[in-house]
Amino acid sequence: METKLETIRHSCSHIMAMAVKQLWPDAKLGIGPAIENGFYYDFDKKEPFTEDDLVLIENKMKEIIKNDFPFMRQELSKDEALRLLGEKKEDYKLELVKKIPDEKVSFYRTGDDFVDLCRGPHINSTSEIRFFKLLSVAGAYWHGLETNPMLQRIYGTCFNTKKELDDYLKGIEEAKKRDHRKLGPALELFDIYHQEAGSGLVFYSPNGAILRSIIEDYEKKEHLKRGYELVITPHIMQSGLWKKSGHYDYYKENMYTFNVEDKEFVLKPMNCPGHMLIYQSKLRSYREFPLRFFELGTVYRHEKAGVLHGLLRVRGFTQDDAHIFCKREQLNDEVAAVLDFVEDVLSDFGFNDFYAELSTRPEKYIGEDSDWQMATEILKTALEKKKWGFDINEGEGAFYGPKIDIKLKDALSRSWQCATIQCDFALPKRFNLCYTDTDGAQKQPIMIHRVILGSIERFIGTLVEHYAGNFPVWLAPVQATVIPITDKQADYAKKIEKTLLEKDIRCVLDKTNETLNKKIRKAELEKIPYLIVLGEREVAGNMVSIRARKSKTVSSLSLDDFIKKIKEEINNKH
Repeated sequence: METKLETIRHSCSHIMAMAVKQLWPDAKLGIGPAIENGFYYDFDKKEPFTEDDLVLIENKMKEIIKNDFPFMRQELSKDEALRLLGEKKEDYKLELVKKIPDEKVSFYRTGDDFVDLCRGPHINSTSEIRFFKLLSVAGAYWHGLETNPMLQRIYGTCFNTKKELDDYLKGIEEAKKRDHRKLGPALELFDIYHQEAGSGLVFYSPNGAILRSIIEDYEKKEHLKRGYELVITPHIMQSGLWKKSGHYDYYKENMYTFNVEDKEFVLKPMNCPGHMLIYQSKLRSYREFPLRFFELGTVYRHEKAGVLHGLLRVRGFTQDDAHIFCKREQLNDEVAAVLDFVEDVLSDFGFNDFYAELSTRPEKYIGEDSDWQMATEILKTALEKKKWGFDINEGEGAFYGPKIDIKLKDALSRSWQCATIQCDFALPKRFNLCYTDTDGAQKQPIMIHRVILGSIERFIGTLVEHYAGNFPVWLAPVQATVIPITDKQADYAKKIEKTLLEKDIRCVLDKTNETLNKKIRKAELEKIPYLIVLGEREVAGNMVSIRARKSKTVSSLSLDDFIKKIKEEINNKH
């Protein structure tokens, strides 16, 4: 059931469609639902909408709202509905009506000339809409299929109060400033636009490579500390492996396949089959359990061009992927331990607000119903004990097991996908995995698939936007920049740089022939946490003048005291 605000937004999308039809009568209507934080409507119009057109549409919407038109519901028979939409030449609405199984079809009439196919509900009158804004235009395939016509989608938002609208619009502007697709290249972190590689593949610049290495080194340390074992699997394997796992049947359209010596190979889209091969490499005993394999595994998926989005949706990415093999009686503790692991890691990276979604058995699945039921209950119980809020997504699980998805909220309260936990009884059976139990009998292990950060690429994009590029000291690719005021301090500056590097503090020496102000401005644009300014006074006193990012205050310290200070911040993940 729609909330009151969702109903208002849905109604606002109808008012927008009415305005478009009045301005461009030949435009054809698609669909116009309420969505999170707003609404959209799809149109088939010969000429593209412009920014000026959005202003025209907004003004026309204000006229419609001022006229206080009621939303009038009417029901027509299916034949009457088809005849009405045929007369109006609304081809997309006709297609929708033909797929409706009911004999009666509902419409809403607004004013004298606008009628739209809709289940409702709607508000009583257009005058109930007060605070709205049209935001942007984007392309959208009809039904999301690339083989269908490309429509124009106008996005808008609507709120109950002016303050809520203003706050939301300010948030949008702030999000634009934080967009990782702009900040990433500007901070020399990464580039995804090299035509030679095609779309959806990432090139890490030195700063980005350092950031990624920090994250990966942290992850290895945290996994080893919790009893995981590192493994590495090949990037290509024969397609028979993926047929055995079931991925070939369920996922082939997203897989890169090619032939070598008359055999079909796959560029791996997942790491789990490789981990099961390592499991099979020797006889296993219950004494090894729980057995936890961890890999920073790079995978490749043939995503459609229309869904690629910076680092958030790419075709080649690395997962902090692990598979836990355990006995049934160990399952509850292992799932609970993964949830604790997620909480600890996200906290270290500065995230403390997150929630979960539990996805259950889909229509197409493998395995026994009883196993699915048990796995789902175990995941649900673990979430309830953790006291995290969670929603249940019916039928959205993986084909081999139910799953938990954990979504964090960033500094702007936007949600980002990170950790996933999947409980799998089916794949160990397919691969005939077994272990020797206490009674000497051969039994089948249960496998937990899990990632903590998920895609490293997507997580880096999340970090960039969460911190607006102002990374905490421990994550900053460059932690300090050494700035000599004149050439007279060059030797002292080199000595400071050498000492800091020896102490594992990432620093750079500004050797440019620029003024002090320009050097400082450059470091500020690069969002470096600490500026170390060296003049005659610092050389004479064997001191350093320190200025923290975003601060106008300059502190004079001995180099040892500065090293102690920055080391403390690094160790505390600040």
